[in-house]
Amino acid sequence: MSISVNDRLPSVNLVRMGASGPEQVALDSLVQGRKVVIFAVPGAFTPTCHSAHVPSFIRTYSAFTEKGIDDIICISVNDPFVLKAWGEATGATGAGIHLLSDADGSFTKAIGMDFTAAAAGLIGRSKRYAMIVEDGVVRVLNQEESPGTCEISGGEALLATL
Repeated sequence: MSISVNDRLPSVNLVRMGASGPEQVALDSLVQGRKVVIFAVPGAFTPTCHSAHVPSFIRTYSAFTEKGIDDIICISVNDPFVLKAWGEATGATGAGIHLLSDADGSFTKAIGMDFTAAAAGLIGRSKRYAMIVEDGVVRVLNQEESPGTCEISGGEALLATL
């Protein structure tokens, strides 16, 4: 069953690249007492993720902060090394977007957003979605029907919900 509006996010550890390499980060520490955007992509460097989804949040970053969003977080079932390179390649890191690795897919599975598209080489990946989370509780959830589209989960569409 997928996560829904008014559900609390599970307590999980994700991985980010720190100054000394990969480091665990508790999702709770990033959302507790804060209003954040979390969006997820099926894969770093994949066409829609790279050319549409991440750029939409780079474009809207300042508009989100003006509306009271404390942070924008991108989660992907990729390793943290790939996400570091992707953040640099897209400009997401420079824009202030935090790219977090759900390397084993445990968070994605826990919220019911996992899928597999074996023909495309995507095994145990995340569906495409965007959410607004307040103090760990989902307040807005925009999930795409197809992983290859970025319409309701893009930055502009999510911003319009505020």
